[in-house]
Amino acid sequence: MTASLPMYDVASTQAANDRLWTEIRACYGAGPRALDRTTDPHKTWEDPDLVLSQTCGLPYRSALHGRVQLVGTPDYGVRGCPPGYYKSIIVVRKEDPRGDLAAFAGTRLARNDVRSQSGWAAIEGHLVENGFGFSFAGNTLDTGSHALSAEAVAEGRADLASLDAVTWTLIKRETSLAPRLRVLLSTRPTPGLPLITARGRDPDPLFTAVHSAISALSARDRARLLLKGIVAIPATDYLAEPLPPG
Repeated sequence: MTASLPMYDVASTQAANDRLWTEIRACYGAGPRALDRTTDPHKTWEDPDLVLSQTCGLPYRSALHGRVQLVGTPDYGVRGCPPGYYKSIIVVRKEDPRGDLAAFAGTRLARNDVRSQSGWAAIEGHLVENGFGFSFAGNTLDTGSHALSAEAVAEGRADLASLDAVTWTLIKRETSLAPRLRVLLSTRPTPGLPLITARGRDPDPLFTAVHSAISALSARDRARLLLKGIVAIPATDYLAEPLPPG
């Protein structure tokens, strides 16, 4: 059996994530003793022995739906979003004078991953839904993480980045990047990063275990992880979101 919580598992949250997993495992009554931090998450997500992991909405609707079971969605209490939802924060360099997204046509977007809802699908969807008439496809700097995207913008290697709102909170809390950046806008809320399990596993006991585990965590650990609880967002809500350009 395997388990991972890779999406917000940074240096400052790893110990709290370990304690969260210990509580989940105790409440569920099964699972590996430790989280897997070495296997590529994209491989872990389709492991037939997967107990629990967290994926992104874009991989879920584009590839994983039908291959895994949706367990539930953690609620991080993102301001301006329903429980379990989040949004993307579009950042530019602090000294950049451009005040409208239209002025960034033809510029370079720092993108954490082409498979990212918050780093790619959200901003491309915003462009389409608001009639901007251009795309950043072909004008991206792929960085591998939201923090590295923020760094690329701060250093002038890219003009803007679309950052997961939860990660943006972590960046503001724990790095020196935020004072070098300015928020241009935020996108509309979309379903947050879902917890999944293997296709043949009953997700309901896991939902209950995660709910109980979050409640059992210390207030300090919940604050460290920004966790408020877990909610049930239907798979149809994830699948209703548009796919970005390939």
